[in-house]
Amino acid sequence: MNSEVRKLLESVKKGETSVDEALLQIKMAPFEDIGFAKVDLHRKIRQGVAEVIYGAGKTPEQIAGIIETMRSNGQERILITRMAQEAADYVGRLYELDYRERSRVGIIGGFPAPDGIGKILVATGGTTDIPVAEEAALVAESLGNEVVRIYDVGVSGVHRLLSHMEHIMSATVIVAVAGMEGALPSVIGGLADCPVIAVPTSVGYGAAFGGVAALLSMLNSCASGMSVVNIDNGFGAGYLASMINHMEVKG
Repeated sequence: MNSEVRKLLESVKKGETSVDEALLQIKMAPFEDIGFAKVDLHRKIRQGVAEVIYGAGKTPEQIAGIIETMRSNGQERILITRMAQEAADYVGRLYELDYRERSRVGIIGGFPAPDGIGKILVATGGTTDIPVAEEAALVAESLGNEVVRIYDVGVSGVHRLLSHMEHIMSATVIVAVAGMEGALPSVIGGLADCPVIAVPTSVGYGAAFGGVAALLSMLNSCASGMSVVNIDNGFGAGYLASMINHMEVKG
């Protein structure tokens, strides 16, 4: 059962919340139509995580409008991905915003204390992959995970990766981010005893085809226990890693 609903039912059981109060929370409108967006207010009840705002293609005013709707409905922590600097400047004048320019991630309400079952390791093949990796890492941290970063440990100097075997073997889940030929996740997948989430990036020369070469390499990997998200999708990787890192808590 969803952790938010469970907490509500436990509160009723303990007498801290009345049946009518609990019923009201469940009955509240599942979404609010603000014209340009229908803000999903029941996402946290259904999935355990509130709606995340995808900033690309939205005006600063639209992002601010969605934030205001979420805040007025009790959502204290709000995550915005692919947020342009212009939007961050605008929203930052209205709310206390923590904006990370390199990953284009903004968060309102701060980061929670980690409550996952272990640590998420985020690794990159090269320095150029860091913006995507940071999106994954920050998303995971905003969802209550302890994140360890090891950057620029690609296969062109595999000894750099092998020097971090303690982190690799102690992780609950690993996010491996790489462009070019996308070999890093396969190498990590052959070393780790936990799930590996591969993230292809659009880094590379012409034949890399904007990340398609890395994507196909990862999809064809012979390493077991590896899944692949879309090109440059740090958000998807960080979210999935958080779900894996909270499975015992969910159970």
